[in-house]
Amino acid sequence: MNARADQIVAIARSWIGTPYQHQCAKRGAGADCLGLVRGVWTELFDRPAPIVPAYTPDWNEPQGREDLLRAARLLLVERHGAPVPGQVLMFRMKPGSIAKHLGIVSAPDRFIHAYDGHGTCESTLSGPWRQRIAAHFDFPDRPGAS
Repeated sequence: MNARADQIVAIARSWIGTPYQHQCAKRGAGADCLGLVRGVWTELFDRPAPIVPAYTPDWNEPQGREDLLRAARLLLVERHGAPVPGQVLMFRMKPGSIAKHLGIVSAPDRFIHAYDGHGTCESTLSGPWRQRIAAHFDFPDRPGAS
């Protein structure tokens, strides 16, 4: 890993153990998957992460809009190829559903994410998880530079 990826992974790991709390981003108190990414952004850039549209806590969005994917493409740098540590993963939890879950690659076969019933944790990036990846991104070099 490079120094920047090391920094991103270290920040993300500092969130492990934070309880799940929908639409929150406070290390140790509560976070959801987007809150984790927003928290890493805030620490990485020493400024609050941009606001993203509101979203429901379940895996469906009745409107069927890819709001989270669209926001990621505006704020982050989309990459292709195999995900590497320090990158943000975006998942579709079911085939044909919208992309609605996020995590941060922590090792070639692991990622950090937050979800209901588990809080913020590090999981194996197993075959089933890999099949759900809709896109992956780098944090920009600086805010507004994607």
